Amino acid sequence: MASSAAVPTSGLPKRALAIIFGVSIATALGNTGLISVLPAIGRSLGIPDEMVVAIFSLSALLWAFSSPFWAKASDRYGRKPLMMVGLSGFMISMIACGSVVSAGLRHLAAPMVIFALFLLARAIFGLFGAASNPATQAYVADHTGPDQRTQSMASLAGAFGLGTVLGPFLAPLFIFPGVGLAGPLFSFAVIAGGMLFVVWRFLPESASRPDPALARAAAAKGGPKPQPMWRDSRVIPFLIYGFIVASCQTAQQQTLGFLIIDTLHLSPLDAQRPIAIAMMFGAVAGLLAQWGVIRMFEMTPRQLLRWGVAVAAVGNLMVAFAPDYSVVVAGYAMASLGFGFARPGFTAGSSLAVAAVDQARVAGAIAAVNGVNVVLAPLFMRLYKHVHAGPFLLNATLMLGLLVYAFRSNALRNADPLPATRADTAIATLERSDEGGV
Repeated sequence: MASSAAVPTSGLPKRALAIIFGVSIATALGNTGLISVLPAIGRSLGIPDEMVVAIFSLSALLWAFSSPFWAKASDRYGRKPLMMVGLSGFMISMIACGSVVSAGLRHLAAPMVIFALFLLARAIFGLFGAASNPATQAYVADHTGPDQRTQSMASLAGAFGLGTVLGPFLAPLFIFPGVGLAGPLFSFAVIAGGMLFVVWRFLPESASRPDPALARAAAAKGGPKPQPMWRDSRVIPFLIYGFIVASCQTAQQQTLGFLIIDTLHLSPLDAQRPIAIAMMFGAVAGLLAQWGVIRMFEMTPRQLLRWGVAVAAVGNLMVAFAPDYSVVVAGYAMASLGFGFARPGFTAGSSLAVAAVDQARVAGAIAAVNGVNVVLAPLFMRLYKHVHAGPFLLNATLMLGLLVYAFRSNALRNADPLPATRADTAIATLERSDEGGV
């Protein structure tokens, strides 16, 4: 286990915390809202199911390759400017996607042309939207010590979870006359624009971020050059674990809508409500994990890494063998509860494994892992076309494999927030609550 990841600080001010949460909520709101309407969009436009989920693939690759660059840029230019770049990219991408969907619904171009344009419009988010994720994570790390990190990262993940609750709920409400299924995309762009203004006007820059000039001076004196995070033995196990978890969760999210449409034998538009309900139950379960159970039981990264994949495996098995819609919803909620444990587990664990100067770099690596996994979604969708239960059985198998890995990997076995004790964590949480922090 590495030394402490950051020097304990006074914590995030209440207003800055709220704004950081708002950035995560706005992004999650739009992304999960888009996922919830994407099956209906694809089938309404005549785009094959496998190609619908592939819309995220180019964006995901760009996200993965650009995240480390944006992470380094946040050290150089500051966390706040990079959040603004990310929100701007998200807003522009949503406007472009909405315009393409509108053109497709009006039959202004062939389905394959619409698909290509949709792919490029979404790619804007992958290239520029990736800037905000490592910046927000690094901003939180700048203001929290090792004893606070797990719960702070869980709270940040919980903010993202809140957005995933609201996204599927709001998406059907934004299907307006005249714009139809493009309405949610334009609406999410407006929300992102509002959040962009809030960050620009009210968020202070992180005064605790490492000084890049000092880092360059240290390197000039002969200090070792930092190796890429994907080659750092302290972080590799968390990246492997995170990639598989993120791949399975993405596959489940993107397959769920098609499963519900086919299970209930509904038209794409009529299926929007049951899809939204299922995704809301899943999002609430994830939020319960991140804002409730983790805090209540003061769970450490090591515990989260184990419990997360175990619970997610059970949930995926329930969906795979579900006899009806209600069991599909219950299984999806159970799996989401597990992913709600696992995600802050590998995020906080990797953050605690490195020093303060590496926080932005490890945040960029985690963001890349969370992005590149989407390229596997078309493979899961192809499996679904042959066997509806296939993606969920595969997910369960991978989760059980990760459970074994969590017990056998030295890095994952030692993923506790040392040197803090449980008592230290409880005291730190109470102090931060008194200060109006996390």
